[in-house]
Amino acid sequence: MDRDLLSHFPVFLSVARRGGFAAAAAELGMSPSAVSHSIRMIEGRLGLALFARTTRSVALTEAGQNLLASAGQAFIEIEEAIDRIRSSTGTVSGHLRLSVPRTALSTVITPVIVELSRRHPELVVEIASEDASVDIIARGFDAGIRLGEMIAQDMVALRLTPPFDMLLVASPDYLERNCRSRQPQLHRLQADNLRRPLRLGTGGRR
Repeated sequence: MDRDLLSHFPVFLSVARRGGFAAAAAELGMSPSAVSHSIRMIEGRLGLALFARTTRSVALTEAGQNLLASAGQAFIEIEEAIDRIRSSTGTVSGHLRLSVPRTALSTVITPVIVELSRRHPELVVEIASEDASVDIIARGFDAGIRLGEMIAQDMVALRLTPPFDMLLVASPDYLERNCRSRQPQLHRLQADNLRRPLRLGTGGRR
């Protein structure tokens, strides 16, 4: 297949549709001389005259009419298919796999999934809820939600929540059975360490 011939074929279609080189040039954003050059190149490759030219008009020859009838519609359909594909790139679809700790389901994921399904109904979201820290890439996840300090340094991270308080609680019976002192030495945990944001870690490395 002659690739150079195909690359100039839209010029032939435009001249045939517009009935002139100047009008085709305006439609294609080309100069009339460039349009004329493309038509001469096609005619030279085919060994046939596609247009009958006069000082006042441009008309298809019999060969030009045959080419337009046999290949013109097919080429137009290809152009339309490409335009449809380009216009559909704004649609979010496919399969999204997330690794999410159970603590983040109600605080982060549930409201987001509701809105996500409303905006992008063609997107399928799969959520694996587990508290163990798994390798997002090795397990085939697209992204995962983790506490800030649990994200590997080479992962791309995005903060999802402001820092929030975490409390360590235990029943008096548990403390009685497991702690030597009635006042466990919890003061060693700094307050800053108890305020942790949730972050989204994506599967892409930095």
